[in-house]
Parts: sequence; structure tokens; C-alpha cells
Amino acid sequence: MSVHFFYAQTSEIPERKTQLGFGQLDFLSIKMPDGEQNMDYTGVHYNLKLTDWSYAGVGLYGAVGGIRGGFFTLGVNAGIQQKITDKLFVDAGLHFGGGGGASAPDGGGAFILPHLNLGYDFKHFSATAGYSYINFFDGGEIKSSQINVAVQIPLSFEAASFKERENSFSVEDLKTTSWNALSNRISLLMHLNNAHVTKGSYEGNTIRLAGFELNSYIADNFFFFVRADGAYHGIKAGYMDVFLGGGYHLSMNKNRTNILAKFGVGAGGGGGVDTQGGFLIYPDISLEQKLFGKVYASINKGYLMSPNSHFVSSTFGLGLKYYVDKDGILAEKNEFSTGKFKGFETILKQDLYLDAARDGGFNQNMHQISLQLNFFLNKYVYAAGQTSFANFGDAGAYAEGIVGLGVQTNEFFNNTTSIFAQFLGGAAGGGGISTGQGLIVKPSIGINYKLTESLSLRAGAGYVKARGGNLSNTYANLGMSYRFSFLNMK
Repeated sequence: MSVHFFYAQTSEIPERKTQLGFGQLDFLSIKMPDGEQNMDYTGVHYNLKLTDWSYAGVGLYGAVGGIRGGFFTLGVNAGIQQKITDKLFVDAGLHFGGGGGASAPDGGGAFILPHLNLGYDFKHFSATAGYSYINFFDGGEIKSSQINVAVQIPLSFEAASFKERENSFSVEDLKTTSWNALSNRISLLMHLNNAHVTKGSYEGNTIRLAGFELNSYIADNFFFFVRADGAYHGIKAGYMDVFLGGGYHLSMNKNRTNILAKFGVGAGGGGGVDTQGGFLIYPDISLEQKLFGKVYASINKGYLMSPNSHFVSSTFGLGLKYYVDKDGILAEKNEFSTGKFKGFETILKQDLYLDAARDGGFNQNMHQISLQLNFFLNKYVYAAGQTSFANFGDAGAYAEGIVGLGVQTNEFFNNTTSIFAQFLGGAAGGGGISTGQGLIVKPSIGINYKLTESLSLRAGAGYVKARGGNLSNTYANLGMSYRFSFLNMK
């Protein structure tokens, strides 16, 4: 009976499956129209390996050289990688997205970016280079052929079925399974940041920013991070920045207090903030204090500036951070007692804003491509973050960065269908859309229809309202979601 009970308990623990993927940083220099100097354009992507020769994912680009600081785009990637030898391979793919900014001739914002590259596998990373072509085809004037270069880094993760979310198991149960492996630590920070401008555009003013930061630890004390912010008050709507960087984590007071030193580089601009080509640096130091569980309060002080000090601001912010030890039950410093599977959902969708109000006093439909990430706090309630960029409707510079909460029902109709409702708010602006200083709210409802255990169709409708602007209209969207659960240790 004991043996039977043991194997029955073990068989209920979800299988640990590895989803192969890779991150990519790429660079291209785009020839601009009318003799303007080239716009240096860099992107950060994450792709899932669909097979051993194909991939798909998402990518965000920003200007880091030229005169178009604040030019950003978001898009979807799809491609193939075919080996020539053990080390050499061909990488061919297409990126489709939307965005723009900085008064560039981007039209509605929709663009395509195909590439054909030759790559070399250095074991721990790959490097590729080749031909690419970019075309802002919805009334834009940016069309260019150029060489592109890229670095690809394997970034896989461990996952279980989405339906396993909120199931808990003891460490003793997990020791005899494939989850008996080293854990990986990540953290997510939601913050409000004030940037007091000491030199350059809006000198003497304070730009109020809202955003998020994701840290992933490569050792106990060292981590890399990605960070994004959008302005919601203090200046004309439209400012945004995105950073990649690294840092050092020092814990004390029995891991209740943390000091983090960070340095990031990235792209930023828009909303009348002149960052020249768009390249920015971000040194910062943060102090964190544990509130409960794995939730910490964070306070930070740093600088947001261009390397030549054309634009300089002093930053001060507050936030809430949540730490996650995932993928395994073993850690060098921490001891775990239980593991719980947490749900995660990535959504790509296309929005239609009906009669979106413009600064010129007229209304016109606008379309945008949107990426939303949902982290399930329990089986039904999720915290959401979303970014969107216009791609049709003559508003190429319009973008959103919003956060909030949502709720999702159990599945019905033979476990195929669920309903959701959510309330999001945050920063938005650019493209002549009337958002005032940038603060918007977006309630919505919708439906999910399951195609596979991981993929679902998603349709929704809602209302968007700008504080201080005339944007006030209904909208609808259609997209797809990719869902899974991961093991979170405590």
C-alpha cells in the first residue's frame, strides 16, 4: 500500500518540460529620406523554437543614433535556421510591426523587416550578419536596404501545463521527479519614477514616469535586467525609454534588506524630450526592504542621461518588487519547503480604436499592435502589463505602456472557453492622438477559446479614456495567447 501511495503521488506531479528559446540583440543603420543622416536602430527580441529549424517571437526596436531619438517599434518575428555545417547556419526571417516617433515620416506606423543572414555558433552564443530591408508601407517614406548584425543567446525555460496553476507540492514529493534541479531566480518591479531635468529639454521640470523592470540572476549576486518606462505627467505625452543592463545584489539583515547597484544602456525620447539620436545611459542604486513573503518595497536614486550630457536628469523612484525562485527545488543559499505552480500568459493582439480623437480636433480610426503579459496571482486573478504601438491609421508615433489587474473564469463548453475582465491604466501618447499629458485608463472584457493546451484565440472589447485629453472611445481587439505554468518555490 505504501509503495502504491508513493507512486500515485509522484504521478500527479506535472512533468517538467523545457521550452527552447533564444534572445537576440541586433543592429542596423537605416538610410533615411531627403538626405537625412542614417538612423541607427537596435532591437531586443525573444523567440521560441517551434522546431529544430523554425522559430517565432516578439521584438522591440529603438533609435540609438541619428536625429530621431524616441523612435520605437514593436513587432512579431518568424523565421527559419538551417545548418550548413555543425557551426555555420543560415537564418532567414521576417519581422512585422508598428510604431515610429520623433516626427519621422513613419505614416501609420506599419512596417516589415525581412532578413537573410549567415550565422556561426560559438556554443554559448551565436553571431549572424547579412542583408535586411525595411519598409514603412502604410504611407511612410522610410524604405531602406542595409547590412544587419545580431547576437543570439540561448534562453530556454522550464514549464508545465497552464491547467496546473496553483497546485502545490512539498519538496519531499518533488525530490523524486525531474523538478529536482537548480532553481533560477527572477524578480519583477513595478515602479513610479520621477526624472528631474537638470540639462536639456524641459530643464527644471520633473517628468513623471511609470514602468516595470525584470531582473534575471546569472549568479547569487549578479543579474541582468530589462527596464521600460513611459511618461504620464509633467510633459507633453509621448516620452518612452527602454534599457538593458546588469547589476550587483547585496543582501543583509537575514535577506530582509537588499542593496542593488545597476547600470543600463538603451534608447529613449519623445514627448518633446530631445535626446538627439536616442542613446541613453542609466546608472542607479536601489534599497529594498522585505514587506512579506517575497514582496519588497523599493526606493531608487540614479541618473537618466545621454552620454554627451546633452540631456541630463536626476531620478528618484518608488516601487514594489516580487521575487520568484523557479524551475527547480535546489538553491545554494535558500532552503525551500513547498513549490506552487503559477500561471503565466503572453498575448499578442491587434487593437482597433474607433474614431480616436486627434490633436487637430478630428476623429479617425486607429489600429495598433499590442503585447500583454499576465502573471496569475491565484487561479483567477492576474496582474497585467501591456505595451502597444500604432501600425495603421496615420498615428505611427502613438504608443502605450499600461498595467493593471484582471480576472479570468474557469473553462466551460468542454473546457474550451473562458471569459476575462480587466482594468488597465498608465502612460500613452504621440502620433497626434489627444492624450493630454499621457495618463489613460482602459477597462475591457473578452473571451478566450482554447486551441491547444498552450495556445488560445482571444477577443475583447472595451473603452479607453485619457485624463486631460479628448481620447474617449470604444475599441476591440483580436489575438492569440501562449499560456503555461512554472514552479515557484517557497
